[in-house]
Amino acid sequence: MLASRSFRATRTVLRAAQPARTLALATYATSAADVKNITVIGSGLMGAGIVQVAAQSGYNVTMVDLNQEYLSKGQKIISSSLKRVAKKKHGDDATTQQRFIDEVQSRISTSTDSAQAGSNSQLVVEAIVENLNTKQALFKALDAAAPKDTIFASNTSSLPIADIASIVSKDRLSRFAGLHFFNPVPQMKLVEIIRIPETSDEVFQTLEQVTRKMGKSPVSCKDTPGFIVNRLLVPYMMESLRLVERGDASMEDVDTAMKLGAGYPMGPFELMDYVGLDTIKFITDGWYQSGKGIKGDKLVAPSKILNDLVAQKALGRKTGKGFYSYEGVGGAQQVKK
Repeated sequence: MLASRSFRATRTVLRAAQPARTLALATYATSAADVKNITVIGSGLMGAGIVQVAAQSGYNVTMVDLNQEYLSKGQKIISSSLKRVAKKKHGDDATTQQRFIDEVQSRISTSTDSAQAGSNSQLVVEAIVENLNTKQALFKALDAAAPKDTIFASNTSSLPIADIASIVSKDRLSRFAGLHFFNPVPQMKLVEIIRIPETSDEVFQTLEQVTRKMGKSPVSCKDTPGFIVNRLLVPYMMESLRLVERGDASMEDVDTAMKLGAGYPMGPFELMDYVGLDTIKFITDGWYQSGKGIKGDKLVAPSKILNDLVAQKALGRKTGKGFYSYEGVGGAQQVKK
C-alpha cells in the first residue's frame, strides 16, 4: 500500500507547490479554541478515518487528494463508516440516523489543492505514503502557503518526526509534531502525540485538547523509532517469526498461545497479515538500517520467512494470502485447512 501510493503522493506534492489562489488574511492562533478548520492530506483508510472523527467532533474538515476519483473513494469509506456509527447511536430510527450522517458530512469538503486547503486551516494533518522525501516536499510547499501559526502534524507510524520537519522554516518547527492515529481510526481510541525538541508546550496542549474532543485518549512520546506502540509491537511480531524459524513452535500454536494465554484479540501472525507484510518489512528494514537507538539490533533483524512472503507478493489480507490464506482479496475470513 505504501509503494502503490508513492506516485499519487508525489503528484500531490507537485500540486501543493503551486501558489495558493487565496491566502487567509486572519490571524491564526494555536490554542485549541481557535482550531476550527482542519485539513487532512490523504484520503485512504487512515486519512478518511481522521476526516470522519474530526467532522463528527464539530470541526470543518477538508480532505485532500490528487483527483476526484481518489476523493470519491475516501468519501465512500466515510459514508460506510458513518452508517455503522449512526446505526449504533440511533438504533432503528432511520430519520435520526440520516440527520446525523447529513450533519457530519456537511462539515466535510474536498480539494485537490493542498496549498489552498492548508491556507485556510489552523491544523494540517498529513496521512500520505511513508516516504521521507515525499513528506518533506509536501511540508515544504505547505510551509510556504499556510499561515504562520498553522500547526503541522504527520500521521507517520515509522519515520522520525524531526527528519520530516527538518525541511520547514525555523519558525514553523515549534508548531510541528507527530499525530499518530491507529487503524481503524473511528474505533481505535489511542493517539500518540510525538514531540520534537522544538515543539512548543502550547502546540502540544492544543493537540491534546483537539484529540480529546475527537473522543481519543492521547499519550505523549519523544521522537523515538516506532514511538510507543510500534516500538513494543514490532519486536514482538519479529520474535514470533524467530520462534517459528527456529522450529520452536508452529505459527498456529503461537497465535493460539497469545490469544488464550495473553488475552490478545489476534495472534502475531494474524496481526501481521492484518497490517500487511510489506508494511512490517518496510518498518523493520528502516529501523535495522538507520533507526536511532535500534540500528543493527537483532530485535529487528531481517526475517527469511517475512522476506520470502513479501517477494512472493503474499502480503496478508489485502492480497488474499500471507501467513494464512483468506477468502478473497481483502477478506477477513481465513480459509480452513
